[in-house]
Amino acid sequence: MIALHTTIAIAAIILLIIRAKVDPIIALVLGCLYLGLASGIGFEKTVDAITSGFGDIMAKIGLLIGFGVLMGALLHRLGAFKVMVEALVRVVPANRLPYALAMALATIAPSIYVDVQVVLAAPVARSSSKFISKDGLAWLSGALGTGIFCGYVFVIPGLAAISIAGLLKVPLGTYLIYGIVIGPLTALITVWIFRRMLALGWWDATKDEEESEALAEEEAAGEVRDGGRRPSLLLAISPIIVPLLMIAFGAFADLAGKSNAFIAFIGNANVALFLGLLGAYAIARRFVGTTASADAFSDGLHTTGEILLVTGVGGSLGAVIKATGLAKLLGGLFSVNAGAPIVLSLLLAWFIAAVLHLAIGSVSVAAITAAGIIAPILGSIPVAPVVVGLAIASGSLFALQVNSNFFWMFTSLLGLSTRGGLKTMTTVTSIASLVSLPLVVVAALVS
Repeated sequence: MIALHTTIAIAAIILLIIRAKVDPIIALVLGCLYLGLASGIGFEKTVDAITSGFGDIMAKIGLLIGFGVLMGALLHRLGAFKVMVEALVRVVPANRLPYALAMALATIAPSIYVDVQVVLAAPVARSSSKFISKDGLAWLSGALGTGIFCGYVFVIPGLAAISIAGLLKVPLGTYLIYGIVIGPLTALITVWIFRRMLALGWWDATKDEEESEALAEEEAAGEVRDGGRRPSLLLAISPIIVPLLMIAFGAFADLAGKSNAFIAFIGNANVALFLGLLGAYAIARRFVGTTASADAFSDGLHTTGEILLVTGVGGSLGAVIKATGLAKLLGGLFSVNAGAPIVLSLLLAWFIAAVLHLAIGSVSVAAITAAGIIAPILGSIPVAPVVVGLAIASGSLFALQVNSNFFWMFTSLLGLSTRGGLKTMTTVTSIASLVSLPLVVVAALVS
């Protein structure tokens, strides 16, 4: 009966979000309450599980999410991301620009929220597409979508990546070591495959492209309002690069057995991201002034609240599932014996995340919910937790489509029809999900 009630709870969450258009936070809490009460753990234990699950995940990643979002908001206000993309356009040959754009988005940009990334990058992709051969807009659109979401789920400090690692209790340095390889590699392979599809006639500009009235407005909104005064490229990306280097240094020192108290301190993700936030704040104060910096900080705080609540309630769902005793039952699905290879465990984790994404339409909510479901049974899965997290990340990428708000923003800003959006964003996220899965399997073999 516990399995049945869990299925009902998850189905109810999905239906509330899709059909009733209920906010994911409310839907997740209602699902937690139903599961706890229907499974018989009682009123008090249900509430305790919800609150303790929320508190546990916030203790692990609450500051990380807050620092990352605030840093992204300040960099957005600075025009730092636009500086980076424009630098790519200047130095990269036209036929290599989609690869460079995908790589930059997957490695440097994850600290900036995905909606902001597409607003800033879309005008550059549109204006650069004419310098590329036939189907340039389609290729750059696919590269843009690929890079954004490969960074979002695989690369720290992407918010989905931080959430998955936190829910599964994976050290961020460990997740970064694997993700910084799998994410960009997935992006490059996906862009290459998509280019081959375009060469075979996948794109029809007359049906897949259309003018976008929102484009000019968003392009104007993306400009720095201080008369164009911006930091240099190196200064603009330093708040992102320095924390990544600090986290990676700490992780590699730990793996090599050379860590000490000071190295552990500077390699701590909270310390590293706070330093990045300080850097972004100082640069913003210098280039756009105190008032504009304060406004950007306020915008970041607004975004942070919603993200923290969704992530925290994802932790609550996992805690309620653990309290019901379902972990032992689900653990059987992931048990590995001579007749069931390790890859089956990864496929199940991937499948759960992919189905949730198809149903809910949000990469982050799908990843958080899947991690919340699987976290209580990690001990039953004979695979390193980081690899399970990567499998969830891979599955949560699958087929971003029309039930996603991002999909409609993407098509509007890039001047694509609905069909064009399906043939770019939905296609490349599906390819990326399928491409990354074997890479995750390889990671399982070497972990």
